[in-house]
Amino acid sequence: MLLLSSQGLCQELLPLPKPVLLPLVDFSLREWKVKTNETKRQEILCDLAMLADAVTAAQSHVGLECAGALLEQLYRKTSSFHLLLQTFSWQVGAGGPSCTPRTVAQSHPSTAFLAYRQLVQGKLRFLFHDLARESCAEGSPGKAPEPPSPSAGR
Repeated sequence: MLLLSSQGLCQELLPLPKPVLLPLVDFSLREWKVKTNETKRQEILCDLAMLADAVTAAQSHVGLECAGALLEQLYRKTSSFHLLLQTFSWQVGAGGPSCTPRTVAQSHPSTAFLAYRQLVQGKLRFLFHDLARESCAEGSPGKAPEPPSPSAGR
C-alpha cells in the first residue's frame, strides 16, 4: 500500500493535540461468516464513515505539507470505498442496522493509516470474496477461490 509506505517519509507526523475516534476494525472470522452480506456492508460503511470523520479531524491539526497531503489521499480512498459500497443494496428500502461501530481514541495520525489497511485487507476483502463466491454459486457450479493473503499483493 503506497499510502502506508509514504507516511513513514513524513517528518511532520506528530501526535495530534486532541485524539480522534477511529473504528476498531478487527473481527472474528467465525462471527463474520454468519452475518448476511447486507449486515457486513452496513458494518463496513459505518467503519469507513467513522474513519473519514477521523481523517478530517486529523487534517485540521496537521500542516498542509507531507502529512496533510497523505491524509487527503487517505480521505479520498476511504470516501471512494464508502461511495462504492453505498451503490450496493441488497435490502431495498431497509434502513439497516444503526451505525454504532466499536471505537478507540488515538492521538497519532499513523493509526488512521493502519485502520484503513486493516479495514481494506480484512473486512472489505472478505466481503468482496463472499460476494464473488455468491455470484459464482448463482451462475455456475463450483467454488470461488479463497481470497489471497494480504501479503501476496506486496
